[in-house]
Amino acid sequence: MLTLPPATRIYVALGPTDMRKQFDGLIAAARDVLKADPMSGHVFAFCNRRRDRLKLLFFDRTGFWLCAKRLEGGTFAWPTTKDGAARSEWRARISRCC
Repeated sequence: MLTLPPATRIYVALGPTDMRKQFDGLIAAARDVLKADPMSGHVFAFCNRRRDRLKLLFFDRTGFWLCAKRLEGGTFAWPTTKDGAARSEWRARISRCC
């Protein structure tokens, strides 16, 4: 079980991300595109252009988690880019995630 502290923020990459990227590529995207420290304990969310694939990156002090979801039908509701921004940020409202 993945437990998120209440102060955890969720950083969402607003533009499409290449879903072939794994740990190192998404760590670099969190650092360079989202301008945040991937080892901060916050969650980083990435989605592809068709919005049918999602990846979450999270560091829990022992290593990185990489969670992936592929929809068989439909798309994720994903925020759009505003004024050239690369990211959007939220605070986690859940305390546990499986």
